[in-house]
Amino acid sequence: MGMLSLPGFLSCGKKKVSLTNEKDAHSSDSDENTERGNWSSKGDYLLSMVGYAVGLGNVWRFPYLTYQNGGGAFLIPYTLMLALAGLPLFFMECSLGQFASLGPVSVWRILPLFQGVGITMVIISAFVTIYYNVIIAYALYYLFASFQKVLPWSDCFSWADEFCSKTRIISDCNATLGGEIVHANHSVIASYNLTCLNGTINYKPVQFPSEQYWNKVALQRSSGLDETGTIVWYLALCLLLSWIIVAAALFKGIKSSGKVVYFTALFPYVILLILLVRGATLEGALDGIEYYIGSQSNITKLMEAEVWKDAATQIFYSLSVAWGGLVALSSYNKFHNNCYSDAILVCVTNCVTSVFAGFAIFSILGHMAFVSKRPVSEVVDSGFDLAFVAYPEALSKLPVSPLWSFLFFFMLLLLGLDSQFASIETLTTTIQDISPRVMKKLRVPVTLGLCAVLFLLGLVCVTQAGIYWVNLIDHFCAGWGILISAVLEIIGIVYIYGGNRFIEDIEMMIGKKSCMFWMWWRLCWFFITPVLLMAILVWSLITFSRPTYGSVSYPNWGTAVGWCMIIFCVIWIPVVAIVKILKAEGNLVQRIVSCCRPAANWGPYLECHRGERYSHVVDSKKQREHEIPTVSAAVYKEQCI
Repeated sequence: MGMLSLPGFLSCGKKKVSLTNEKDAHSSDSDENTERGNWSSKGDYLLSMVGYAVGLGNVWRFPYLTYQNGGGAFLIPYTLMLALAGLPLFFMECSLGQFASLGPVSVWRILPLFQGVGITMVIISAFVTIYYNVIIAYALYYLFASFQKVLPWSDCFSWADEFCSKTRIISDCNATLGGEIVHANHSVIASYNLTCLNGTINYKPVQFPSEQYWNKVALQRSSGLDETGTIVWYLALCLLLSWIIVAAALFKGIKSSGKVVYFTALFPYVILLILLVRGATLEGALDGIEYYIGSQSNITKLMEAEVWKDAATQIFYSLSVAWGGLVALSSYNKFHNNCYSDAILVCVTNCVTSVFAGFAIFSILGHMAFVSKRPVSEVVDSGFDLAFVAYPEALSKLPVSPLWSFLFFFMLLLLGLDSQFASIETLTTTIQDISPRVMKKLRVPVTLGLCAVLFLLGLVCVTQAGIYWVNLIDHFCAGWGILISAVLEIIGIVYIYGGNRFIEDIEMMIGKKSCMFWMWWRLCWFFITPVLLMAILVWSLITFSRPTYGSVSYPNWGTAVGWCMIIFCVIWIPVVAIVKILKAEGNLVQRIVSCCRPAANWGPYLECHRGERYSHVVDSKKQREHEIPTVSAAVYKEQCI
């Protein structure tokens, strides 16, 4: 009777045969793949994917971009970019991870020459986890600060300076006196009981209490990147707490994080609904909604290239494609899971959430504009200011304001955490694929050690210059590196590995599909999506501007550090390619050709899923590496029933 070699714990059905005595908390006896583990249920996977895709950007970045780019008209390019760029890449990455049951680095057995792309994805994810947890720490700080009878940013208290004001203050204006127009200080105009003429009013440069609280108290912000200052101790403690929460949720890998996301991914929707209902009942809420997506919609904005670029980049970053996380999370699916329907569901959920969040946010900002007698345009800003300045200011004006403030920052905390869970899982999955024996024995110490290292690296982001570092990392690492990885990913798989071959791989998992079904995906993968990605990349490089935080410009050395970070991320793409070519055999052309072919061990992880197309895959190398015993054909057949 012939003998077949199997990787440890290879199984495909209800009967399991353990080939080693080691047990990993990441897997269980009920898993299809008991070596790597599988999601405990389909719900764990879907909610983890939704939590990864739906993050802080859905709450503050999308609503702001919608207003900036024509209001409701922005939904047209946004939806088109979802169909043409976001969804095709999302489906591709989910299929890739599920087919091979490997993380973002090891999955490049499909094309060894491009393995550096996977390394780039993992390094960028590591950079992002550093500053993303700092934003979670900000949310934790404001969450704790909300446990006060009077919110500390609701008025100009002892920490405020002379520029702090809850309303705009008129400095001077024109008025009519004795039939003549005069220009004078507002106090003088008021002393004569005159009225300022419309359009001639100048206001003093004042700041909301929430803005000064954010800069002076929460951040203790320095004058710039040059002035590092000291570590802000309470932010450092909040950062430590956020890392403890992440480590606790991931100590058993997907078996623990898959349960936590039932709360962290779903409860934000409950809070958003509560905030929307509350906001809709406030005076001025309709002004905020119209500002967001109503009468101010400008269809002519669609003629501007910038609008389409913003729609593409928002879809691209919102869905978290090319970060490695989608590949990592999907690698724990069972082989025949319908990843196509999953991709559609998660992408649509993500985009609907963005639109829904906009209504909740802008209804309350409209009330803020009404109370402060300012136009909505002056209380809305992008990025951190919307989440930590404008919205807290609006919440402070509501009855029982500490309750609404707690709910909002608790929502931000949950939105940040489930995205962070997936990012860290990307890193641990990479370690799992490289050293499975280490992760079997030391999963908890490795996870804790990884979180500890990232916490220490993040301490620079909680100094008095910390917000400048957060903004710098976000500006560089979350930009071109991801675009470069995405372009190479789709070119490598479609044009080198073969788009039609990849479609056959997908059909091995989800079943045979009609030519009409694949027509759209072929059109996107072979032409539309790579062209769009290249256009976005080139446009981003052409329109590059030095990073700034508000009105503060970065020093030359700061910009240089940013470029060094992005170079460190992408340099592995050519380095690994060169190493692979040098290790190959034959002349230069033969080496390049061999590196552009799938590795000998490329294919479905479990032998019983390989079928005739991958029957040639030999596990002898894997057997040597992991000291896995051979199993008789009878036992192998029993496992795959």
